[in-house]
Amino acid sequence: MKVLTPKGEQLELLTVNMGPSHPATHGTLRVFCALDGETIVASMCEMGYLHRGFEKMVEQGTYTMVLPYTDRLNYCSAMMNNIGFCKAVEKMFAVTVPERCVVLRVILCELSRIIDHLVCVGANLVDLGALTNFWYFFNPREAVYKIWEKLCGARLTNTVTRIGGFYRDTYPGFEDDVRAVLVQIEGAIKDVRGLIEHNKIFLDRTRDVCVVSKEDAISWGWTGPCLRASGVDHDIRKQEPYYGYDTYAWDTVIGTKGDTYDRIMIRIFEMLESISITRQALDRLKPGPINTNDARLTLPDRNRVYHDMEALINSFKLIYEGVRPPPGECYDATEAANGELGFFIVSDGGTNPYRIKARPPCLTQFAAFGPMTEGTMIADAFGTLGSINIIAGELDR
Repeated sequence: MKVLTPKGEQLELLTVNMGPSHPATHGTLRVFCALDGETIVASMCEMGYLHRGFEKMVEQGTYTMVLPYTDRLNYCSAMMNNIGFCKAVEKMFAVTVPERCVVLRVILCELSRIIDHLVCVGANLVDLGALTNFWYFFNPREAVYKIWEKLCGARLTNTVTRIGGFYRDTYPGFEDDVRAVLVQIEGAIKDVRGLIEHNKIFLDRTRDVCVVSKEDAISWGWTGPCLRASGVDHDIRKQEPYYGYDTYAWDTVIGTKGDTYDRIMIRIFEMLESISITRQALDRLKPGPINTNDARLTLPDRNRVYHDMEALINSFKLIYEGVRPPPGECYDATEAANGELGFFIVSDGGTNPYRIKARPPCLTQFAAFGPMTEGTMIADAFGTLGSINIIAGELDR
């Protein structure tokens, strides 16, 4: 392809596809680039290689049936999707879940945030050619998955949350297992920081690479770690607190330059803050109910079902029809691992959602990837792609 420069000089560019078959694009992302040597002069992003029709499929079942679909959004931190959706539906009912449920959701969210960041940073460093860090981070991640297995019988897609609470309480020894894995995660973070923080190759590959200014990050609609890496102090857990996050002692991690280095290191330090929040939540975890006593949401006790006609009818209607939010619409968001995960729900008063629209965090980040990489090298683009953490399940939905 031949183009003219602003000075009228003729420049011959090579057009190539980066992805979707490239390992760094995971078979789901396509970036069409025009290259001058190894420099990206122009690039355009294309998505849709993993389109699952989430927003239409969830209209075909009850609100409870939506939960397994939310697991498949950001499958690296599936429980956060469950909790975010349940929180939005609970908002439509104007119900408050019990204290034990709230504290457990905080613990599960922060552990999910940690394992999501472990995957993001570990895989990102592999894209930069550093394999050892991957194993340091995947060992504690596997330990968390063993907790998930004991908690709900599943590893990747958990569906442990229910509208109004949980499908069951924790197992004996849950708190001890969580405290032990937090120590393991701290050790892994220390090891990886020792490998990369003063590593010249890592610093040269990440510092001042694909810088995103504070103004551009806001303009593109970024949220989460990528927005904070650009120096914007915004975290829904702080700005619009839910589940008592404003009562925990923790700091928002803010970057200075908005380069690839900041986007990686933000997540490393956020894991340390999540460890602190989790320990505080464990100290608050007291015995008590895990489900609301609202009959519109929670199955009655089995003993009542066997002896009380009203309880039997309530049980049948909840199992066969599901919950019925009042007519209306609602938007609610949580601070997921990648940023603001929001659900816009429209109810017509029936058992099936009339409309559900998901607001995935990494959609806006991938939309900005093309302009971000223009003027950089091909190798820099792949290092940057990992730092914005595109998860195709929530991107394409």
